[in-house]
Amino acid sequence: METRKNRKERTGVVVSNKMEKSVVVEVLRRVRHPKYGKFVKKTSRFMAHDDKNDCNIGDTVRIMETRPLSKNKCWRLVEILERAK
Repeated sequence: METRKNRKERTGVVVSNKMEKSVVVEVLRRVRHPKYGKFVKKTSRFMAHDDKNDCNIGDTVRIMETRPLSKNKCWRLVEILERAK
């Protein structure tokens, strides 16, 4: 029996939900500058599959890596951690 490898998980904020069954999630991370040592904020945007069209802009969500679902979409929504106010 085959065992699955651990899949990457990210937590971020939904910045767009205009597509059908898709959302754009922005993940913020803090990286130390190699020369100056100051922490710099870097953002990455991931397109994720939202099967129920449940997310709204501003929601904090957890996404998980999955097989490619389209040209740009290889993440899927796991859960909504916090709703937008």
